[in-house]
Amino acid sequence: MAGAITSRDVARLAGVSQATVSRVLHGSAGIAPETRSRVLAVVEQTGYQPNAAAISMRTRRTGTVGVVVGRVTNPFYPQVLDALGAELEPHGLRLILWDATTGPGERAAIEAIDQRRIDGLVFTTATASSPALQHAIDRRAPIVLVNRVVEGQPCDQVDSANEDTARRIARYFADHGHKRVGMITASADASTAAARSTGFTDEAADLGLHLDERHVLDGGFSHEGGRAALERMLDAGIEPPTAVFAVNDLSGFGALDAARAAGIAVPDDLWVVGYDDTEMASWEAFQLTTARQPIPEMVRIAVELLLARIAAPTRPPVHHRLPSEIVVRHSTAHAPVRA
Repeated sequence: MAGAITSRDVARLAGVSQATVSRVLHGSAGIAPETRSRVLAVVEQTGYQPNAAAISMRTRRTGTVGVVVGRVTNPFYPQVLDALGAELEPHGLRLILWDATTGPGERAAIEAIDQRRIDGLVFTTATASSPALQHAIDRRAPIVLVNRVVEGQPCDQVDSANEDTARRIARYFADHGHKRVGMITASADASTAAARSTGFTDEAADLGLHLDERHVLDGGFSHEGGRAALERMLDAGIEPPTAVFAVNDLSGFGALDAARAAGIAVPDDLWVVGYDDTEMASWEAFQLTTARQPIPEMVRIAVELLLARIAAPTRPPVHHRLPSEIVVRHSTAHAPVRA
């Protein structure tokens, strides 16, 4: 096609109106999936490049979504980001990433909100004390929380059944004869750690399992913390646990390494269960039994909620909670989870 490609050309080739092309490129809700796919295919084939500055001035949209994550060295967050990228791309949206564990990351997110450089924000590691979250809520910016949630906040939220799944892990230990158990937890500021710790502790008590306070240690969601936590359990001067629940996979990997260094056979002498089912959990070096969150579905719902919030800022907030499943591997001798 001679000359510069225009939105009129894209509309003609896709068999839709210019308004539909515009709505697709702006990530608007209410577009049929097949229509969206057809328009984006024509855009890719023709190399059409909309004038971003003009679009932004006309629509007050930037086509950019901010994502606030925790420590990106945790393999859980790259999986979430991959899913987010895949969900945003069909809507013609790109993402910009900020690390909430650093001061500059929080400040950059706040500046982007104030300068209207983003259309909305996705928080994956929100806590009640997060400055960027509170600033976004105060400014009534379109936001959605996914993975970690903050009860009582007036925003859309998506998480998994952390407390119930942790209860199931305690029952899993009990069903296979474990009496002395341990837990590697993390900061209660994180809803995921708080819910998983509560669920496991309460169910262990209900089942009569022995969970000594010296066997409940903070691993900081990290490999180093998980390793140090199990080492302290082994040095506590009391009978060690025969099964340990770590509230995320990284601390579970640390526990496995600590057991290996101490000459403790997993799973013969010690069971270890993590949470998140990161890709590394299935590696031969770990083979970690873990709880799998439905990340693609959580992210899909989160993006839908964010787009709906951008389109209708005053709609009532909603909270979706999805079930998780326990994935059994070598670290618990491939013992089945009973119904």
